Amino acid sequence: MSFSDVEVERYARHLVLREIGGPGQQKLKAARVLVVGAGGLGAPASLYLAAAGIGTIGLVDPDAVSLSNLQRQVLYAAADVGRPKVEAAVERLGALNPHTTIETHPVWLDADNAGDIVSRYDLVLDGTDDFSTRFAVSDACLAHGKPLVSGALGRWAGQVGVFHGKPCYRCLVPEVPPDAETCSLVGVVGALAGVIGSTMALEAVKLVAGAGQPLSGKLLIYDALAAETRTVRIGADPHCPSCGA
Repeated sequence: MSFSDVEVERYARHLVLREIGGPGQQKLKAARVLVVGAGGLGAPASLYLAAAGIGTIGLVDPDAVSLSNLQRQVLYAAADVGRPKVEAAVERLGALNPHTTIETHPVWLDADNAGDIVSRYDLVLDGTDDFSTRFAVSDACLAHGKPLVSGALGRWAGQVGVFHGKPCYRCLVPEVPPDAETCSLVGVVGALAGVIGSTMALEAVKLVAGAGQPLSGKLLIYDALAAETRTVRIGADPHCPSCGA
């Protein structure tokens, strides 16, 4: 897979990185990455994936842009309010990098369609805030052997984990938490979405390019108010409803 002169200049800062270089950038160009949820996390993640030169990005989101989204969903502008998110995203990402192909899935991903959609991609990023969707994505990734980069946030804290086989996401969250909260109910500081979404994109680049140590089987937790991070290991749960015996 060769690069045009324009692409060589565009990706120059990657090409001189020992951990990426030409071979890694070729892997990025050949990769197919699915982003589930084009919201607070999917918006910055998809921007950095496109900028990095991911060859094909799939976007799953059935919603339209609302005014309250603009506080953190930097993929959209005020003129996009009322438009389908995937439609506005295609324009923005295409303007950022015309060398990236954007595939859209304006549907609600669930247990019925997750396998069909997930199976078409090499890697999946999940930034949704609905546990039924998260479980459907996790189960589909497990069934089709796809790495999953999972992100979540609320108020002033966020987390990112990478799951590929065991442990799976449901080893961490086996059932819907009884005190589950959404950003619409508890709020979230806008810039936190950029931190966590960008970290998800970074993990995706590492996984595709084979650079460094990804967060496989680990969870990175960021406390923005205290400006502190910590990483914890996730063990495989033998009683996990998805990957357990």
